[in-house]
Formats: sequence, C-alpha cells, structure tokens
Amino acid sequence: MADKIEKTFAIDALNPRSLKYLADYLQNLVRGRLWLKVMIGMVLGIIVGILLGPSVGWVEPGTAATISDWLAFPGKLFLALIQMIVIPLVFASIIRGLAATEDLEQLRKIGLRVVLFFIATTALAIIIGLTVASIIKPGTYVDSQALQATLGTLPVTVEQAAPQTLELKELPQKVITLLPANPLSSMVESNMLQVVIFAMVIGIALVMMAPEQAKPLLDLMGSLQEVCMTVVRWAMLLAPIAVFGLLAQLTAKLGMDALLGMAVYVGTVLLGLLLMFCVYLVIIFIIAKLNPFEFIKAVKEVLLLAFSTSSSAAVMPLSIKTAEEKLKVRPSVSQFVIPLGATINMNGTALYQGVAALFLAQIFSIEIGIGGMALIVLTSVGASIGAPATPGVGIVILSMVLGTVGIPAAGIALIMGVDRILDMCRTAINVSGDLVTAKLMDVWVGSKVSRKEEMIAEIKRERIRKETGEDVLTIEPETTNQHNIP
Repeated sequence: MADKIEKTFAIDALNPRSLKYLADYLQNLVRGRLWLKVMIGMVLGIIVGILLGPSVGWVEPGTAATISDWLAFPGKLFLALIQMIVIPLVFASIIRGLAATEDLEQLRKIGLRVVLFFIATTALAIIIGLTVASIIKPGTYVDSQALQATLGTLPVTVEQAAPQTLELKELPQKVITLLPANPLSSMVESNMLQVVIFAMVIGIALVMMAPEQAKPLLDLMGSLQEVCMTVVRWAMLLAPIAVFGLLAQLTAKLGMDALLGMAVYVGTVLLGLLLMFCVYLVIIFIIAKLNPFEFIKAVKEVLLLAFSTSSSAAVMPLSIKTAEEKLKVRPSVSQFVIPLGATINMNGTALYQGVAALFLAQIFSIEIGIGGMALIVLTSVGASIGAPATPGVGIVILSMVLGTVGIPAAGIALIMGVDRILDMCRTAINVSGDLVTAKLMDVWVGSKVSRKEEMIAEIKRERIRKETGEDVLTIEPETTNQHNIP
C-alpha cells in the first residue's frame, strides 16, 4: 500500500485552495460602485485638463505642466503597483491552476484546446478591428497636417521597432528562444510568454511529483497569491483618483481640440469591441446553449470591475468565482483556464492594435495592402499572447505592430490621449473572453465526475481548511484516481 501511495501523482492527491476565495474584497468594490467613481473621476479629469490645457489657457503652460504632473502622481503609483504584482500573481495562479485540474488526461485535453481557441479568437479580433477601421476610415475625419504638427511638439516615450522579417531557417531557433534560459531575466523584462511557459513547465513537473514533495511549493504559491491580492487591494483605493489624474494630465497636454478630433477613432474601437462581444455571445449561445442575456447578467459585476481596474490579472479571483457560481463551470476547469486566459487571451487588446494601426496609417497617408494587414494580424497575435495583463500594455504592443509595417511611432503620442478610456473597455472584453473560454472548455472537455460532485467535494474541503488552517489539502489515496508508473 505504501508503495502505491508513493507512485501517486500530486495532481491526484493534492488540492490547493481556489483563488476565488480571495474575491470578497473585489465584490465589495463592485457593490461600492467603484466603476461609477472611476467614471466620475474620468469626467472630472477631462474637465480639469481642459481648464489647465491650451484650449482655455487659464494657467501658464509651465505651471500647467507642473500641476498636471502632480495630479498624475496617484495614477502612476496605481499603474506601478498593478504592474509590480502581475508577474508573481500570474506565475503562482498558473502553477496552482494546473494542480487544481482533475487528472493528467483532463489537463492534456484542456491545454491544447484552450491555447488553440485563444489564438483563433485573437486573430478573429484583429480581423474585426481591421475590417471596421477599413470601412469607417477614422483617420480621414481628423486634420492630419495639423495633428502631425502637434505630434512634433509632443514627447514620445516609446521607440519605434525596426521592421523584422522571419526566414524559415530561423524558425527552429525562434521556437527554442520561447523557453527562458534565465527565468528571472524574463520576469525582470516582463516577457510574459516566457514567464507563462516557465510556469507551465514548473506546474506540470510539480503535479507529476510525489504529493509530499509538491505540497510545500503549492503552499508557497498560495501565500504569494495572498500577498499579491493584498497589494491589489491597496491599488484599488487609488483607482478613481488615478483615472482623474492621468486624464487631467493627458487632456492638459493635448488640448480639447485634439481629443475631439479623436472621437471617431474612439467610436471605431468601441464598435469593434462591441462586435467582438457579440461574437462571444453567439459562441456561448451556439456551443454552450446559454442565453446571451443570462450570460451578460452573470458576468456584469466582474466586467465592471475589469473596466475599473484595466487589469484582467487583478480581477482573477472574481472571474473564477463568477465562472464557478454563475456560469456553472467545474472548479477543475475554471482554476486552470482563467489564470492562463488572463495572460495569453488579449482579444480586446489585439482588436485595438488593428484599429490603431490603420488609423495612424490613414493619418500619415501610408497605404497598407492585404499583405500589410496580414503582417499586422501575425504580429498582433504574437505580441498580444505574450503581453502582461497590466494597464497601458496596449501602447507597448502597438509600437511593435507599427514598426512591422513602417508606420511612424510618433503617432503613439496622439493615441495615448484616449488610451485610458479604451484600455478600460478592452480589458472588459479580455475578461469576457476568459469567461467564455472557461464555459466552452467545461462543455467540450468536462471531467470524469459531474459538476455537482466537484462542488460538493470543494465545499467539504473548504470546511476542512477552516478547521485545520491548511491551504493545500492531501486527499486520501482511496478517493483519488491512481496513476501507477509502469
């Protein structure tokens, strides 16, 4: 008997506590109408920015710049806090998510399907963005000469990437570089794709170890999640003030006329995001047989919080709780798909790349043919999949996309003026994509036991956790599916 237990995989014998139990504070933020406070901060920020900016001219330009920089300080602190915790939070969540799956067979089935689905929907999102921008042509609604003159006076902090071409002989080496030779360096450089791959390698190795050896690291990852969510709670206190200050600073620098000229561009992005959300509703209706209005009602709270925070990683606990309790997704599926989706599913961000690239091409009178659009699709898919789930990351990705098709990166200074609003909207779409994927994987893959049995088992385990104070529970051998190594 002892020999049999020793050969049991950790994935069968260990059960880490779900991240959803850290969602209470996030739900309180929704009930406290954080999204409304953020909207009020947004409007007040624009008004103050107009008063400080060149449109009204109540304050000297030098004084206005100093005031707006100080107003933006809470916003920059908010962004720094969120960016600081994303990598450790995602790293810990992916490893524990792998351990939460039912067995190795379920893990294999979900892993391949979820990655292919994320890539397919990301490509679809960019195609929607390019199509909408090609039809509406938002760049033709602004005075391109005046804007180019304005752009020449604005600081641009993102350098333009040099155009790159990939030859077939270089492909094997490119694939090898996806594996991080130095994982700590990948974390420092925020190379999220390498971080995700490293986390999955560690997680898979961990769940195939003996339970008693795997348990300490899973406990450590649980503590790391707790620490990260504590920092998120601190950051949330700054959210409304952060949005107010950042928008006040940007409006003061650009002026109201430039922002009004961007209205059609903003409308184009929002239309594209709405169409992508409609695609999700159709998918969830056809495959999961779920009424679209019921889905919207179920995910409303987490989407409002995602809108408020601009970070899909920060709302992961509430996303998992929503998936399990309102969308009826099995815990073994949601606890793996949601953390993975928070990092590699950036459909809203990818759609925004397509619209922004064509918008700037129209402003600079650069012709982008079918080949250029195909290049944008490929670059955006690769860049979005490896992007950190942090506010403002879309601007960094955009600089890479623009470089591949020869569009001047100076246009980013103009895009930044309205990026805060669009960032919040596309984060909501990213999170909705994670929830849709979790539901689909639950329908397609499922597990050996019913959802009801999984939920009953989880309730029992949570009761034991409260009694014992343990985070990672060791399941009795007779209740697990044994994997005997031949």
